[in-house]
Amino acid sequence: MTTQTLPSYIDPARVGPWGMFLEQLERVEPHLGPLAEWLDTLRHPKRCLIVDVPVRMDDGRIRHFEGFRVQHNLSRGPGKGGVRFHPDVTLSEVMALSAWMTVKNAAVNLPYGGAKGGVKVNPAELSRPELERLTRRYTSEIGSIIGPDRDIPAPDVNTNEQIMAWMMDTYSINQGSTQTGVVTGKPISMGGSLGRKDATGRGCYVVAREAMKRLGIAMEGARVAIQGFGNVGNAAARIFHDAGATIVAIQDVAGTIYNKGGIDPHALGRFLGGNPRALLDYPAAEAIANADFWGVDCDILLPAALEKQITEANADRIKARLIVEGANGPTTPLAEDILLGKGCTVLPDVLANAGGVTVSYFEWVQNASSFFWTEKDINDRLDRVLSEAFEGIWQVAASRRVNLRTATYITACSRVLEARALRGLYP
Repeated sequence: MTTQTLPSYIDPARVGPWGMFLEQLERVEPHLGPLAEWLDTLRHPKRCLIVDVPVRMDDGRIRHFEGFRVQHNLSRGPGKGGVRFHPDVTLSEVMALSAWMTVKNAAVNLPYGGAKGGVKVNPAELSRPELERLTRRYTSEIGSIIGPDRDIPAPDVNTNEQIMAWMMDTYSINQGSTQTGVVTGKPISMGGSLGRKDATGRGCYVVAREAMKRLGIAMEGARVAIQGFGNVGNAAARIFHDAGATIVAIQDVAGTIYNKGGIDPHALGRFLGGNPRALLDYPAAEAIANADFWGVDCDILLPAALEKQITEANADRIKARLIVEGANGPTTPLAEDILLGKGCTVLPDVLANAGGVTVSYFEWVQNASSFFWTEKDINDRLDRVLSEAFEGIWQVAASRRVNLRTATYITACSRVLEARALRGLYP
């Protein structure tokens, strides 16, 4: 596949997530020095696999679903990245997500390259047997390019530990032996890691905490607004709340709720009982318009939903001093320019939500050694890895006088491109 650099005059919002990534590369290029000559490496995914996934439905019909697995860059190690099941999955999206995984893994210095996968499907429309057949066929179709030392999938949007269990079993059957390390995010009983479920949300908290220290924002009483109350947003809300912060607003698929005095995420989780559609019925908060979420008085705003949620249309309304990107690509480049111009600090996704892949790395290491750590060990190691990564990036931002996204890209791209330069070209 041939791709081209996105010209600076093209609005990346019109060319999809891949265009956003190319715009981010364009912005970091002047800071890379001699390594910039290798930057086209990151503008061209190493491998894009598009597969047909035929599935026999419960009524006997055969339906065909489109699946993807993209390996963006493998210079620093095997590919690593999730698999999402969503009706709006596109190649552009999966390419961008795989590229952001390249940057994310390098930013926190994990020995991985970037990869991502997806199937264009609404899993809510499938029965459990149909979902299993879809997962197994997709795994078989991409089986030639994945493996514990080649490319390690993980959960993402609409996939979970059960999906990972089916993927691991399918790959293992085809290989003729149990291969626990082919995926991460598995059930604990199948070699999964303790602490993995809350890892992304916990990582958001850790990097936010480190930023708040340097920005002079006290955790006690800090007002936090969170978009998304799924795996990431729920965990982040609980951990911020337990650290003394006040969760003032939560937005999810059902709408937005607000309480100036604070929302207890533990109580909210119990009230929802797995039914996010009941959000607006929560009695300890008032419902507000979704558009008003962006104008809520808060210190911290944590978008933990989907891409392109903060745009030039709503960035001006945001009052937060710190944006913590729990989702992938939630802020468009033009919106970030507006936020930075207002004095807002943006913790980029490739750093802020790296907790999940960091604990996935821990799971992979535990699988390879068949020695498993306690949850306290996992959380302590996660805290150390992300705190050290943040400190290094903060120092780059200060010394280069750039924002944190640019500093993260300088750090990550330099590591990837140095590896690419040292490895050279074959033949």
